[in-house]
Amino acid sequence: MLLRAAAIRRAAVAAYSTAAARPETGLYGFDVLRTAKGFRRFVDEAIQRSDELVAHIAQLPPSAEIVRAMDEISNTVCSVIDSAELCRNTHPDREFVEEGDKASMRIYEHLQYLNTNTTLYNAILKAESEGVLLTDETRKAANNLRVDFEKGGIHLPKDKLERVNQLNLAIAQLGRKFNENIMMKPGFVDIYPASRIPRSIQHNFKAVSRSRPMGIEEQSNPMNTTRQKGLRILADSGTLSSALRWVSDEEVRRQAFIAGNSEPRENIAVLDELIDARDEFAKTMGCKSYAEFAIRPNMAASADVVMAFLNDLSDIVRHKADEEFNTIRDFKRRKCNQKSADLEPWDEDYYIGMMKSSAHSVDPSVVASYFPLSQCIKGLNVLVESLFGATFNQIPMGDGESWHPDVIKLSLHHPDQGDLGFMYLDLYSRKGKYPGCAHFAIRGGRRLSDSEYQLPIIALVCSFSSSRGLTARLNHWDVETLFHEFGHALHSLLSRTEYQHFSGTRVALDVAETPSNLFEFYAWDYRVLRTFALDETTGDPIPEKLVKALNASRNMFPATELQRQIFYSIMDLTLFGEHTSKPLDTISAVADLKRKHTSWNYVEGTHWHTRFSHLINYGAGYYSYLYARCFATTIWHEVCQDDPLSCSTGSVLRDKFLRYGGAKDPSALLKDFVGDSVIRNAGGGIIPDISSLRKEVGL
Repeated sequence: MLLRAAAIRRAAVAAYSTAAARPETGLYGFDVLRTAKGFRRFVDEAIQRSDELVAHIAQLPPSAEIVRAMDEISNTVCSVIDSAELCRNTHPDREFVEEGDKASMRIYEHLQYLNTNTTLYNAILKAESEGVLLTDETRKAANNLRVDFEKGGIHLPKDKLERVNQLNLAIAQLGRKFNENIMMKPGFVDIYPASRIPRSIQHNFKAVSRSRPMGIEEQSNPMNTTRQKGLRILADSGTLSSALRWVSDEEVRRQAFIAGNSEPRENIAVLDELIDARDEFAKTMGCKSYAEFAIRPNMAASADVVMAFLNDLSDIVRHKADEEFNTIRDFKRRKCNQKSADLEPWDEDYYIGMMKSSAHSVDPSVVASYFPLSQCIKGLNVLVESLFGATFNQIPMGDGESWHPDVIKLSLHHPDQGDLGFMYLDLYSRKGKYPGCAHFAIRGGRRLSDSEYQLPIIALVCSFSSSRGLTARLNHWDVETLFHEFGHALHSLLSRTEYQHFSGTRVALDVAETPSNLFEFYAWDYRVLRTFALDETTGDPIPEKLVKALNASRNMFPATELQRQIFYSIMDLTLFGEHTSKPLDTISAVADLKRKHTSWNYVEGTHWHTRFSHLINYGAGYYSYLYARCFATTIWHEVCQDDPLSCSTGSVLRDKFLRYGGAKDPSALLKDFVGDSVIRNAGGGIIPDISSLRKEVGL
């Protein structure tokens, strides 16, 4: 049974005060990470162990043991990479962050050495060619390892290989710089007087002051030193969205929008360098663009297939998106009593929010009263217990294992199968922490022997606000986000693969977001919400009428949101696609794409894409969110919708999908799961069937 979040936090603080009573360990349970400098030894030991395994592989005859030894190398290196990445994004101690950053770069350099190691490459080639790999999963693992070597350029002449290694390192460093700039330089705007911002949201912004502008009376009295109070809107995504949603003063919204979409300016140049580096890398590898290189191993198979899919979807959604735009514009004109008022990008959240509230009487504060974070965590437990017969149990951490008093550790336990994996929860926002929500792997699952399995360890990280030790209350979109990330977590925790190379989310990019998109549906279903969304005072479940109103509100402007995701995907594919001229002016290119593929104006001088971190993590792969949404919508309708919390639904989800991780061909996985019609062949690649999505959006 999970405790209320406030009690959890108090218990965590108490545990910190009695650290001596707990067994000593290091960060995430790694003994070597008892101090920040332990990351140095962590890297040293990983390099030493991987070198030992390379020497061992060199002595092996062609066999499945080669694949297993290479997977152990991957397991060793990934433990360092994943731990360093989580530390860099969440640890409050700057020394840990810096050491994690250094460790990440050192191990990445070693990974480049491994990826171009001819001993390993030749060993996997022989194992593949001599027919000694007896299982489908082992053959797929060998194939993936060989492809990974070739993606690293191992087949290239020495001079080109050296250049590829240099480019890979530069690409990694540019990606870090891009993301650091987003975190450290969000931009801001100061608003005077503070009364221009509703009192109900002023707590989201920093108080500032300035010398009061002097009128005639003040000028005649030099002793008047009163200062004018204002508020600073930091333009990080959460704070900015709050301002754009709730501030009625259009000029404030305009200033906030421009501030939030004009920083960090430094990323204009960083992105230019990244595009050039990826382009040169891809062409050295024999591809016409980085998009072609990135997409070739996926189900889609080519950038042309993806672009055709996106353009078709853009055309299909345009008419309904234009209708929705005109509806919002007409609403603004009535509210402002201006028959020719234009609808601007900074108006979208404000007027859509107003229209939804007025049409369906959805009071956000009432909705939030049913979603204290503690109850939402219980909701995650309801899901795993109903679907999979498992439960989350809070377990104590060793001294040094946690990185903040807010962090708790859960085991996912099945009464017959024992522990299935472990999950850290770090759910509250704090200074210096990754500002969004994300699933971080720490250790992948893999088969160690016939009787022993290495259990996965992951962290689910969010940035929900909380004050004075009270549990956070989530708006419903936050609940959806929590369930989205939980879908990733379940993929990691419930997969059972021979090799950690296939554990959980280590799948073809086309399907990686499918479980997360699927579990978003659970966040909107009354049969699910009534099990945990309870009134804090009475304990009554959320009224069905309110959930229906939430769904009706959600369904008011579905084409607008779908059009936005299509635009993001086309932008990503264009920036890393073929370019007729260099250098590419990314600001102009993105502006042109927005005009072509959305119903909204482009605001001159802004460059929103320079804070779009998916360009780093999903370069030329953002389309996978749309693929996943199509797959998840079909799965929901075909598998889950009739009885979303039944054991039979859970059995199908686990046994036909989640358990495989990346060990099964994704197209075969999907067809075996929901039927042949879930995908279609197109232009030598595979695209999703969009009929369920069209129905969902009302196209």
